[in-house]
Amino acid sequence: MKLSEDTIEKRLRDWPVARLATLGPDGSPFQVPIVFARVGDCLWSPVDGKAKSGGELARVRNLRARPRVSVLLDEYDADWRRLWWISLEARGEVVQPEVPEGDARFQAALEALRGKYPQYAEVPLVSEPPTLLALRWQRAVSWCATPDPV
Repeated sequence: MKLSEDTIEKRLRDWPVARLATLGPDGSPFQVPIVFARVGDCLWSPVDGKAKSGGELARVRNLRARPRVSVLLDEYDADWRRLWWISLEARGEVVQPEVPEGDARFQAALEALRGKYPQYAEVPLVSEPPTLLALRWQRAVSWCATPDPV
């Protein structure tokens, strides 16, 4: 059965982690867990200051080349009555404004991410160059084992 629209909205606002699927150069799927904040009709995910392997991230390269992505939010529980998932078909955009302070939507996304994740008080929210992924979904599909699991 489907999640209610209210529950989908709440999960998109409050759920802490999702999985982003992009397509690599050879068309193979590439998935990574992401943090995100919803601002308007976009989920925003940072390329933050946590340790990286160096160079531009595969998710950024893939998204630049192929903007169609999938985002999955889900919960697994040993009590299968609590299972649910939301799959978003989305178009992604790599946002790297020349002057981040002058970009209102970039600043709104940063504010939302800081508000949702207290960890960004100690971890830099963006690395250099300041980069966010804007994921604007076009279709949401959901499933739950029981009506609106907690």
